[in-house]
Amino acid sequence: MKLRVATYNIHKGVSSFRSMPRVHALKQALASMEADIIFLQEVQGRHDRYATKHADIWPEQEQHEYLAGDSHHAVYGMNAVYDHGHHGNALLSRYPILSSRNTDVSDHAYEARGILHCVVRTPVADLHCYVIHLGLFARSRRRQTCALVEAVTETAPPDAPVVIAGDFNDWTNELSDTLRDKLGVTEVFDQNMPSRGFGTYLRAIAGRGPKLKPARTFPAAMPWLRLDRIYVRGFDVVTAQVLHGGVWAKLSDHAPIIAGLELQTAVSEEDMRRASAT
Repeated sequence: MKLRVATYNIHKGVSSFRSMPRVHALKQALASMEADIIFLQEVQGRHDRYATKHADIWPEQEQHEYLAGDSHHAVYGMNAVYDHGHHGNALLSRYPILSSRNTDVSDHAYEARGILHCVVRTPVADLHCYVIHLGLFARSRRRQTCALVEAVTETAPPDAPVVIAGDFNDWTNELSDTLRDKLGVTEVFDQNMPSRGFGTYLRAIAGRGPKLKPARTFPAAMPWLRLDRIYVRGFDVVTAQVLHGGVWAKLSDHAPIIAGLELQTAVSEEDMRRASAT
């Protein structure tokens, strides 16, 4: 089975400067990705001020429902709540979403953060998806990463395919090794290392060479910081790409990542039984 997944911090559907609505263009851009599953951060569930100020163009639906349209199922995890609205993470999926749970991992009162866990029924296996947006402070990110490891360990069977994606705010690249060691995941850009020599790649995996590095995704106009990630388990990574420049620089301050995945052949008997029953 092949799967196309994407992650994108959409900056609440407004431009980085002057907060002009971009949600209609965002919907078109998401459709152009042709992704089966999309992990979204900073999704505006409600914003009364924007809705009033831009009443002629602001969608009546919550953003995750509007962006999903008729092609995807959608689940929203509310994190930050304020007088005039709220925002959080969301998952859009072409396949049915069997269950969802949003776990509060806020480290202090000034940054509301959550882990949105969804189980997606694909034709071959039940896929565990985790939408992430970690904090701006290193200590917060480390504690939230520990919470993520615990969540995945407790909710995803060891042989289940897993995708963890979102805005990790980990510009120093301190968290990837923890996730690889504790969860057995691969970041979708890890396989770029062989271009520097296969020996370099092997030394990096063994911890004796340069660190494996995710892609640069921020700011979208000229990506420099490595903030956004897609980690997978149970998949081979076929393609991985950052979409930046042109229209993407106008939609959000982050550039989206899109990856083509292929499910590895070892699928549990339980997953096969479930797939045959649907």
